[in-house]
Amino acid sequence: MRLLATREHSRLELERKLRRHETEPGELARALDALQTKGFIDEKRVVESVLHRRAGKLGAARIRQELQDKGLPVQTIRDAMAGLQGSELARARAVWHKKFAATQLPDASGAARAADAADRARQIRYLAARGFGGDTIRRVVSGAGDWLDEPTID
Repeated sequence: MRLLATREHSRLELERKLRRHETEPGELARALDALQTKGFIDEKRVVESVLHRRAGKLGAARIRQELQDKGLPVQTIRDAMAGLQGSELARARAVWHKKFAATQLPDASGAARAADAADRARQIRYLAARGFGGDTIRRVVSGAGDWLDEPTID
């Protein structure tokens, strides 16, 4: 119960964490069945929790991987990913803006500083490591200065 009080856990996560505490075969499965029957373990809440905590910082590929690691059904993951695709570019822009907007600000003469190749490569790696797709990354990095005045997602 302590594990469930801190955040939502999938059944597979709980099995992994509690397996070493099982004293007799089948005891853990029965306990998890009881928790699931009572609504303490719920796949939909796990997905909502991950999306709420991670969508503002990570791309769809990384979130998909986290959901797969939790042992959630493929269709549940597909449904969650379908909802994220529409906001991928906006989320990538917000992540980029938080980390790199200062490198794109105008210099003393008023001209925007162009990012050199090494800086652009660093920005690309940063966004790729967070699970954003190649097309999204290219759009964000290539047009980074074009939308600095647009509102961002927090």
